[in-house]
Amino acid sequence: MSGPLIVLVGPMGVGKSTIGELLADRLGTTYRDTDADIVATAGKPIAEIFYDDGEEHFRALERQAVHTAVAEHTGVLALGGGAVLDDTTRALLAGRPVVYLSMEVEEAVRRVGLNTARPLLAVNPRRQWRELMDARRHLYTEVARVTVATDERTPDEVAQAVLDALELPGRTDDPLAPGRENTP
Repeated sequence: MSGPLIVLVGPMGVGKSTIGELLADRLGTTYRDTDADIVATAGKPIAEIFYDDGEEHFRALERQAVHTAVAEHTGVLALGGGAVLDDTTRALLAGRPVVYLSMEVEEAVRRVGLNTARPLLAVNPRRQWRELMDARRHLYTEVARVTVATDERTPDEVAQAVLDALELPGRTDDPLAPGRENTP
């Protein structure tokens, strides 16, 4: 099956972009983010798409972006937090190397303060984040081959945990790879 080497799923703020870029670098491949694809296609930020065109329109753009990226991209791919809501997307991810990056609400508060410009967290963000996770956690788990907790871990630790869980070796020329010293 061709397609992405790794697909990252998980809630907003979990670090999919940061971890995805680290993984791509360690694996000597490219990184792609479907949220960035949506912004490029729509010509405006995701929050504006939600406010101007509605969530249904955004989800249609998201579904198309995911299907295109899975068909075209062979590196590390990060999906938006709600991409797994679509049943055709979940079916598309079946059998692929999907990693669910998880975190608890306390970690979300610590990382992003839940006060950023995220349209689904506009009112009472802590409660809404919990409700989103209650609705999505089982979907993330359904599509994932492995789950990697990100709570109280550095991005480098999470990236290594993903590589270990998928049994993928990082690049040997990576100065930060395990067993290598970071010396000039």
